[in-house]
Amino acid sequence: PFFVDRVFTVNDVSHGGCKYGIMNFHGCRKGSLSVEMCDNLYFTNRKVNSVCWASLTHTDSHVLLCLEGISQTPGCVSLLPASLFSNFNPDQPGMLCSFKISTAWSCAWCLNPQADKTFSTGLSRQVIVTDAVTGSRATYLAGSDVLAQQFALRAPVLFNGCRSGEIFSIDLRQRDRGRSHDWKTSRFFQESAITSVQLLQDENYLLAADMLGKIKLWDIRVKRSVKQYEGHHNEYAYLPIHVNEPEGLLLAVGQDCYTRLWSLHDRRLLRTIPSPHPAGKDSIPNVVFSSQLGGSRGLPGLLMAVHHDLYYYSYNKDYQEGLTLEGQC
Repeated sequence: PFFVDRVFTVNDVSHGGCKYGIMNFHGCRKGSLSVEMCDNLYFTNRKVNSVCWASLTHTDSHVLLCLEGISQTPGCVSLLPASLFSNFNPDQPGMLCSFKISTAWSCAWCLNPQADKTFSTGLSRQVIVTDAVTGSRATYLAGSDVLAQQFALRAPVLFNGCRSGEIFSIDLRQRDRGRSHDWKTSRFFQESAITSVQLLQDENYLLAADMLGKIKLWDIRVKRSVKQYEGHHNEYAYLPIHVNEPEGLLLAVGQDCYTRLWSLHDRRLLRTIPSPHPAGKDSIPNVVFSSQLGGSRGLPGLLMAVHHDLYYYSYNKDYQEGLTLEGQC
């Protein structure tokens, strides 16, 4: 679905560590948006390297978290039930799992039925693919740290972006995963460390962003860049890119704290939105864009989180300005 009705949040707390929560959004055709915050007293002193939704018992039933190690405690990967963050059924927490996987940079959950209940983690020079139910693992050696991952939907194929600039794919149906690169079903390069990979609905095409601020669209079949989107600013940060194909948009927040929107099809820079807060390396906004923000009755809009503030921008592609700040949530 192209609607967004909840977002998992990670907030710093004043005495150190992090607090997790889920924000629920309710939109209507008139353009209003209401927000409900569901907290849980689940704290950790560990940095969260990567997070994604996981469909273990049903769609988006859990949250997959990659946690850094601290002191004598090694890093791990946790599956947290989303019901931990519900104001309605706090007595039904569901199944909480933890996996001994040290310091993962990235993670992804597979929705293809041929690799049901499987997730991946990108580590230093290797990829681990894990069955969340049985705990069985397959390890694939890589030549560099794996910083970004995404599974295809139509086949059990995992795309990986590396610190070296390499982008490669793994077909989970293949058995050979030796030291040669023969098991990589696709392999191509950008000039700098890959921070984000996003497959389009036509899974012959993949968007990739790197630490030189380059965002390229690749045709996987011919391993060639077919489009480049200019204006993104990045030098060293792990910054994601966001795609909304129904609206034909590509979004990214730069290290300069500006949010940029491009036309996915003709590469035009459509809008540049400054942060409501002073720019700084510790105040880069996080954004979510949806065609139906707040559920199936919602309208297109952008959420921007900076520090402890949340801003809502309505979107109308018929207007030149495109996005209008509606208020602070």
